[in-house]
Amino acid sequence: MVNEKGDGINNNTSLPSIQQNRPALSWELKIKKRVTVPSCLGIFRPVMGQCCHQCTPNSLSKKLGQNSFLGFRNLLSINETQTRYRGWLVRRVCCVLYVSGCKVYGSPVSDRLERVCQSNRVKEALAAAHKAPEGEDSQGQHSLLSPLLSLINTCISPGLIRFMSWMMLKMFASVFGSIQVNRNHLPALHKATQEGSPLVYVYLRQSAVDCALIPLALLCHSLRTPYTVCPLHVKSSFLRSVLEKVGVILLPPNAATELEAEMDPLYSAVMTSLVRELLHEGQALSVGVSATSGHGGQWLARIRQLIKEGSVPDVSLVPVGISYDCAADTNVKSRKPINPVLQWLSLLLWKKPAGSVMIHLSQPFSLKEMCESGRCRVDEWLPLQDLLLPVIINNRSDSVFGKRRMSWLLPTLHSAPELEEKSHSDRDLSVAIVLHLIFSAASCTAVMSTSLVSSLLLYKHSKGVSTSVLCRDVAWLLEELLFRNRDVGFGGTLPEIIHYSLALLAPHLVIAALPSRKDPLIVPRPSTASVLHLSALAQKVTHTFILEAVGVLACAVSAMLCEVVLSGISSRVRSDGVEGEEVKGDMEFDVVLGQSELTEKALQLCHLLPPGIMPPCQSTQSFALDAVDSLVRCGILIMEEIPRDIHICDFWKREGTLTWTATDDPYHSDSDCEDQDLRSYKISQPKQCPEMLFFLCRMLAGHLRALCWTTSALDMMDSPLPATEAEFLSRIHSDLCDTANQKKRHYESCSEEAAHTAVRTLIDLGVLLQTRQTGTVFLGVSPLFQLSENREKLQRFVSQYLYN
Repeated sequence: MVNEKGDGINNNTSLPSIQQNRPALSWELKIKKRVTVPSCLGIFRPVMGQCCHQCTPNSLSKKLGQNSFLGFRNLLSINETQTRYRGWLVRRVCCVLYVSGCKVYGSPVSDRLERVCQSNRVKEALAAAHKAPEGEDSQGQHSLLSPLLSLINTCISPGLIRFMSWMMLKMFASVFGSIQVNRNHLPALHKATQEGSPLVYVYLRQSAVDCALIPLALLCHSLRTPYTVCPLHVKSSFLRSVLEKVGVILLPPNAATELEAEMDPLYSAVMTSLVRELLHEGQALSVGVSATSGHGGQWLARIRQLIKEGSVPDVSLVPVGISYDCAADTNVKSRKPINPVLQWLSLLLWKKPAGSVMIHLSQPFSLKEMCESGRCRVDEWLPLQDLLLPVIINNRSDSVFGKRRMSWLLPTLHSAPELEEKSHSDRDLSVAIVLHLIFSAASCTAVMSTSLVSSLLLYKHSKGVSTSVLCRDVAWLLEELLFRNRDVGFGGTLPEIIHYSLALLAPHLVIAALPSRKDPLIVPRPSTASVLHLSALAQKVTHTFILEAVGVLACAVSAMLCEVVLSGISSRVRSDGVEGEEVKGDMEFDVVLGQSELTEKALQLCHLLPPGIMPPCQSTQSFALDAVDSLVRCGILIMEEIPRDIHICDFWKREGTLTWTATDDPYHSDSDCEDQDLRSYKISQPKQCPEMLFFLCRMLAGHLRALCWTTSALDMMDSPLPATEAEFLSRIHSDLCDTANQKKRHYESCSEEAAHTAVRTLIDLGVLLQTRQTGTVFLGVSPLFQLSENREKLQRFVSQYLYN
């Protein structure tokens, strides 16, 4: 937390009240004076976006020593005070004058094409593609470069950049209510630029708007406009020419998708050489990475390869967090072509201003330091089937300690030799960098008010809630977010926040204002589109509470097992596909849980989490221990000492086995007088403890339920014959939608992202086998899981973490 301090014009230290441009609703008078947002938010704000203290300690020490928060800046709020002129005419053209006065770093092409063509990497790729006899005219080789010439000649024209920036400001003013930029780390970015280190901005792909927001924010703060990697398939030659003159690196005209372009060895070689030349010129880059598929990570692998070869001394990576009040409608799909950009812009301009955008620029850190420090260890990475199959199939009580290898985030392209690593450890390190940047970009993303309301409606009040209870829970959840050092992207009184959020979410909610009720009743609309929209917004809250969510699921499973063994089930417990008993009476959790049991269950659950949830520099064992400790800090678990003569229900304790500890703190040491075997916990008994438990349990239910449903869908396959990966994904997605429609609930488990993540998890588990034939990947059920018995074991293992 840091103090907020104002230091200039239009640099607000606190976010403005979110009540502008709000539509009038029939129930708005029902929300009267309630509790306001905690006043401490106006004095202190969480500091996000700092470097990783473990991977890059030297970069962390370079942070400027400001003790005050530098505030926010709304890019759409431009007036005459930001120009050198004054007067009534200036007030009408202040946006034009402001953009014309911004500093733009031009980037002419000069002889870049010749340098790229003369690189050994491109020469080898041309020779392999053309296969011409020695001494033959090389004109045929260079003709292969014709589709890529426009990409090599991408440049930044100062005049066109200013015009496009003015047009973007006008367009965004008709789309968004405000675009707030957190200025806390801007001095560090200016300092890194002065030191001569090229900056590489990395963000999570959410919408095509991301590619325009980052250059616009940097231009308005006198930072170098980056070359933007934008995987769009643009057919219009005029539009391609304009975008390439403002630094946008598009897909080649002959490639419909990003994956198709990367399969071309010549394209990959040319792009690697182009990145080298841009970094030599001192240019900045902006790269988007998909948190689901990892697409975009190949650009980071290229940069790391150049640093390893010595072609580039070093670069500074800057994770960027972008938050929207409304989930993006134009998601960037890597395997499908994007709609024509002009059509997309025309649809965008017809929309009314809805919601705000929050941009957080993190502290830059050295990529070379991360690679050479050895702090981000990958020697413990193991295939997922080695980690979980012994537990699932053989019901072994001990797991193999290690971290899940996710090499599919950076797929090996047999036709792209420059991206193939010499060893698995080098390749895993490139994947670790991609994972670390996905985690860092997600961690520095502010939580918007619509995310708070969506998470409460999905995870706590799925059957409906009154506005008074919703106001109380939003205030509680806000305090929990600030306690976990997570910033929020809104301000104002609580009635304004609730009204603003419900107005934006109104198409996805059912709001009933009955005369017999004091407060309106709010229920999520039971449709696939509405629930998926709310689920996408709630993911930011889930990322904040991931430690508690993992710990609570492990605690709930352990408590259920203990109840079964010791005294039977004493409360109503239900999981998807597993029925429990219903016993009348109050819900009590009078059971003692051993630390190793909790850690074991949390460890197994960590292996099933999607990428980007936890940092790769932290071991899975340490993350599982932190998950259990987080429940103690938030009051869900109570640590207690149990005498030796009282039995502790700990199924994973065996006589003669060695205990283990895992910690990332080099100065950590257990007390000699403390016996780890005696450490045990009991679930707290406050009145709201069950509600808190179920709220956290439901956060990961969508992901786990999709995995459970996908396993069940394998039983309905017509034959075990392999199908292409695209066909298999389409069929699984269709089955998930049919299952959700049949049950008329759990629509958050039938998204395309959930289907993709579930299929990828089954591939890593060895349930599905990949075979490559003539450049096409086919998927089929492995012989081990063609047995219905093994599929049932897998389904039981996943379904034990599902609670309703």
